[in-house]
Amino acid sequence: MDAFSYLSVLLSIILGLAITQVLQGVRGLLLARTRVRIFLPVLLWAGMIVAMAVQSWWASFGLADHREWTFGAFGIVLVQTILLYMLAALVLPDFPPDAPTDLHAHYYRERMAFFGIVVVMLVVSALKDVVLDRHLPSGANLAFHLVFIATGLVAMIARHRRVHEALALATAALLTSYIALLFARLG
Repeated sequence: MDAFSYLSVLLSIILGLAITQVLQGVRGLLLARTRVRIFLPVLLWAGMIVAMAVQSWWASFGLADHREWTFGAFGIVLVQTILLYMLAALVLPDFPPDAPTDLHAHYYRERMAFFGIVVVMLVVSALKDVVLDRHLPSGANLAFHLVFIATGLVAMIARHRRVHEALALATAALLTSYIALLFARLG
């Protein structure tokens, strides 16, 4: 077994837990649907987190060519993966039995932590390229990182519902474009 095959096991477990976390939240939402006040950005972000986890797993194939693994290099990849899990843990609330749940209130209660993690995860993602490849992400990849960071910062500051709805829709479109343009093929 080569080094990355060994190291990727832990990353895959964390990504699987992130996807499971979101799917369990969706299950809770479905079971409690008569007691839930829906808020579109929460649903969009839940879907985007699953897409980010799958994209992260897909993109990790490119790390198989990296030959000089150090604890620091693996650590930064691990931190990025853990931050993605934390987003998955925050995006949907727990659904208590027989109690109403307000996704709007949950979103605004967790928005600073959630979008703070988004920004930190993106900075770590860029630093990962510096640590592994000795340079920032390439042109389009860096541009997407910067737009996503700006979106996260705006979401931390903005309070208006329509702004958050527009940001969630725009981010979903950007994420779809990011994956389609930069990660359509394996390798």
